[in-house]
Amino acid sequence: MILILLSAVLLLVVGGCVCVVWAARGGPRWTRVVARGTLLAGELTRSSGRGGNGRGGDADD
Repeated sequence: MILILLSAVLLLVVGGCVCVVWAARGGPRWTRVVARGTLLAGELTRSSGRGGNGRGGDADD
């Protein structure tokens, strides 16, 4: 069951990345919508991963 779920998530991520590249090359309107959603989801994921450490930059610096 978990393998099916992870496969579905991977398929969505790869499809989103394909839409980002296609939209950057001037694809149809629906690819721009999907690309915008993919980029927004990436930003939300990145910002939620920072947690409550109070710093806006990377901790690796």
